[in-house]
Amino acid sequence: MTETVQHGVHNYSDEADWVKPEDPLILERLEWFRDQKLGLMIHWGPYAQLGLVESWALSDDDGHWSRHDVDWLEDMEEFKRQYFDLNKTFNPIRFQPDVWADLAHEGGFKYLIFTTKHHDGFCMWDTRTTDYRITGPDTPFHRHRYADICKHLFDAFRARGLAIAAYFSKADWHCPYYWAPGMERGSRTWRGPSYDPREYPWLWERFVKFTHEQLLELVTRYGRIDILWLDAGWVRAGGRVPQDIRLGQVVEEARRHQPWLLTADRTVGGPFENYVTPEQTIPDHPLHIPWESCITMGTQFSFKYEDAYKSTRQLVHILMEIVAKGGNLALNVGPQPDGRLPAGAVARMKELGAWLQTYGEAVYGTRVCAPYFTGSCAFTRKSDIVYCTLLYPDENAEVAEYVHIPYGEAAAGVELVGLDAKLEFRRDDNGLVVRLPESERNGKAPIAHVFRIYTS
Repeated sequence: MTETVQHGVHNYSDEADWVKPEDPLILERLEWFRDQKLGLMIHWGPYAQLGLVESWALSDDDGHWSRHDVDWLEDMEEFKRQYFDLNKTFNPIRFQPDVWADLAHEGGFKYLIFTTKHHDGFCMWDTRTTDYRITGPDTPFHRHRYADICKHLFDAFRARGLAIAAYFSKADWHCPYYWAPGMERGSRTWRGPSYDPREYPWLWERFVKFTHEQLLELVTRYGRIDILWLDAGWVRAGGRVPQDIRLGQVVEEARRHQPWLLTADRTVGGPFENYVTPEQTIPDHPLHIPWESCITMGTQFSFKYEDAYKSTRQLVHILMEIVAKGGNLALNVGPQPDGRLPAGAVARMKELGAWLQTYGEAVYGTRVCAPYFTGSCAFTRKSDIVYCTLLYPDENAEVAEYVHIPYGEAAAGVELVGLDAKLEFRRDDNGLVVRLPESERNGKAPIAHVFRIYTS
């Protein structure tokens, strides 16, 4: 297996490195996954109080991009102490899991990806492995009726029919078995452990045991988990500092409890990266393996004060490009420190859901269809129906009477989704020429026109 990765924020594994699972149930679940198309990703933890990118400012090697607009640079050790103390003020008493779940359902999302633990090591579930958790005695929220956030959130989303993906960082910068105080690197931090596991195998073994215990808690105490979404791809058997956490052993144990469990060991490749995960990017071409782009609704994954959210038009265009290229969109929202979803994000979720209510048949349960994505047209297929989603760049774009659809195969009929009336069409050398009804040419350009093309 090579370690080739493609472009993107954290890169993503090459299509050639994907290993097709042998287990028929896992293959069946991958087809289920490819049907879902839209997941809600949520990065949330004590870091929301800062409005700063999650975790990364703790890593000195990542400081050049993660420490903008802060004045701690003179004493980063003091900053790290302050950051790790954020649990003592994290008290999101306006958190309402049922409200989040209702919004996700209304928004057309089919599964949740929730950060049970980011790289900073703070656990959003009632773990028995550490006091650095949402239910820990130092965290004021531990007395709240929703204190075990993962439990209440997972239960609420499942009740609305959404699946659950547990995001889990394999690295843990709070754990003394990973960043061991005073070991080798002193105060200088990077993404990996503060020591070489080959030189301190007994210490590394304690970290492996700690990690396995946490993962098994999530799959044995928190109901059905559909996906383990594993971040921190540098925690792997290879690399300049080998960090073998014996992932195969713990996945095998997890699947004894939940045999349907998919694993996304992102950027690693191999048998436990059941699907690949481009971040803040969309592949240039269709991928013919399971994949999912995680893209932020705003400008960063965690909450940012006065963040700028993408328009609903932008979100639909992103979704349709991804789906046309064979992937899912994991659309990220960062909740506020008080436990609410930001008003701008709520509005976008509702607007996206309204669009999908009408046009979702061109999204959910579809598969790729040539010519895939042309820049203005996104093609998908379901049985003997091909969908062409014609995307308008803005509301002032021209809506022509005759629309060219670059689809080269035979067509028995064309309809407009949402209108369901047969449209006039003819074929020329470049595809189909379809006449839009006059009612569709008045006023501002819509987000898209979605055509239903019958192939037989």
